[in-house]
Amino acid sequence: MMHTNDLEHRFYFVERAVRLTAQAASAEFGLPKELRDCIEQMDKRADQAREVFQSADETRIRKLVRDMDVLADRAKRICNYIPTLSGQIKGAVTHLHSQIQELKRDLHI
Repeated sequence: MMHTNDLEHRFYFVERAVRLTAQAASAEFGLPKELRDCIEQMDKRADQAREVFQSADETRIRKLVRDMDVLADRAKRICNYIPTLSGQIKGAVTHLHSQIQELKRDLHI
């Protein structure tokens, strides 16, 4: 497992991607409820992350990252199936998904 400071630094990029995706979602007209729910859940998990990482509890960290990965996968699938969504929201979700994948890779999950 990565050192806690390295992990927090890596998660900063995930957290930033979550915030940008939430901003894009708020600007998106007609965003499907399921996608909005995924993004809101990701935002809640990002808020919890600081505490989870400071706990240095590997089990909690891995669960958080796995939960975020499931949500990011779901959001990406929704974006792939709804052609009327803007490029902004699709790009934000794709970027978020890739940041989660990099975090998973770094954690060896």
